[in-house]
Amino acid sequence: MSRNETQESASDPVPRLLTGTLPELGRGPRAGVKGTKELDALLADLKGGPSAPREVLRALALLWHDHWDVAHGIVQDLESEDAAYVHGIIHRREPDYGNAKYWFRRVNSHPAWSGISGEIRALRESAAEFRPFDLGGSPGRWEPLAFVDFCDAAARRPADDPPHRFAREAQAIEFRGLLRHLAKR
Repeated sequence: MSRNETQESASDPVPRLLTGTLPELGRGPRAGVKGTKELDALLADLKGGPSAPREVLRALALLWHDHWDVAHGIVQDLESEDAAYVHGIIHRREPDYGNAKYWFRRVNSHPAWSGISGEIRALRESAAEFRPFDLGGSPGRWEPLAFVDFCDAAARRPADDPPHRFAREAQAIEFRGLLRHLAKR
């Protein structure tokens, strides 16, 4: 591994913050999540920046670990596209799909969408069972409203069915892409 790759992996917050099994499509809880104090200690190790983006990043990490109420309390009154995006994910996992769409509509275009879209397209191509799941959008354009509808349908299926598994994998990609974007800010 090169020095740049080592530095990059050391600065990537995803492996430190988004641990354990993939989040459920709903609220959870699931075994193996980190507590709020442990997450706050990990977040304190990240480089400083403006408080609002750090709080949105904190809300996203807390949501990954099923601390729905705390995450919601953080983004409830923040006014940014990043906060609206996390707020949409929170309500999608609640599940309150209509409210999730409201918050996603407040995000006109997000810098993380290109990476998310590309990774989800790669996920679709990685397994024959996932190829039928087209979430819409052009290359480089993530469609969170279409994903809300997909999660709504997938959540009603057994956890081992391909649509449900694909939705959880895609949701994890979305979390990782957004967390990396927030950490850069």
